[in-house]
Amino acid sequence: MDKAPRTPNEERTRRRRERILDAAFHVFSRTGYRDAAVDDIAREAETSKGGIYFHFPTKESILMELMGSTADRLVEKVERAVEAESVTDPVVRAGAAIDAVLAIFAGHRSMARLLLVDGLGAGSLFRTETLRLHDRFVLLIASYLDGAVADGAIPPLDTRVAATAWFGALHELVIGWLVSEHPAPLEDSGLALRAMLLRSVGVTESRIASLEGSGR
Repeated sequence: MDKAPRTPNEERTRRRRERILDAAFHVFSRTGYRDAAVDDIAREAETSKGGIYFHFPTKESILMELMGSTADRLVEKVERAVEAESVTDPVVRAGAAIDAVLAIFAGHRSMARLLLVDGLGAGSLFRTETLRLHDRFVLLIASYLDGAVADGAIPPLDTRVAATAWFGALHELVIGWLVSEHPAPLEDSGLALRAMLLRSVGVTESRIASLEGSGR
């Protein structure tokens, strides 16, 4: 069943919420979640403090919604990047997922900081939410590894454990890049990381070499 079109009031409410979330994203990115004030978000959104509280009862509720919506966008970007490869080879698709995560974080440093750093430092509720969001990426990686196992491209293995290890490696690499005062381009580490991770699930050296030679 098609959704009923929004009324003018509903559309205005949606736009205000989006403006507040965009403003909060920029404020959190500049100052960090802990040091950000609702007054700062109100100024950035060009609204009143009361206007913020009308839509979000606390600063914490803003961060919670931001984390969820940001993670949704990231997962969608990774999936689109993998589909853009226009290949069915599951090993290529798994490698493309690694490249996509690194490329997206490299181009959206503030988003990476919000998802990987700020949430973990904002209290137990946010640590739980951050870990839940991380689990979404683990499941995404596991789905590509499941395809590789089903295709016979890699030997049978616990893909959930392997995907957790893959995400852990990606996570540590990105965290190091985020906290470095003089970070090298994040993508520079991508080729070595991809080879290491593919090797860890049983992809042969000749297969890895062929992927590198083909630019995939």
